[in-house]
Amino acid sequence: MASQTWQKSSYSAANDNCVEVRAVGGLVELRESDDGELILHAAAAAFTGLLHAIKAGELDHYA
Repeated sequence: MASQTWQKSSYSAANDNCVEVRAVGGLVELRESDDGELILHAAAAAFTGLLHAIKAGELDHYA
C-alpha cells in the first residue's frame, strides 16, 4: 500500500459507516469514514500483524 488517498473496503459499497485506511510516511493510518477527525497511526508491521490476527480469528472473542 503506497497511497495517500483514503481507501475503504469494497464491501462497504456506498455506505459511509466503515473503516478507511491509507499509507503515509511509512505509517498506516486508520479512521472511521463518518468521523474523519480521529486517526489511528500504526507502523506497517503492527498493522500487518493486526490483519493476520483478524483473519486467523484470534480476536473473535472480543466481538
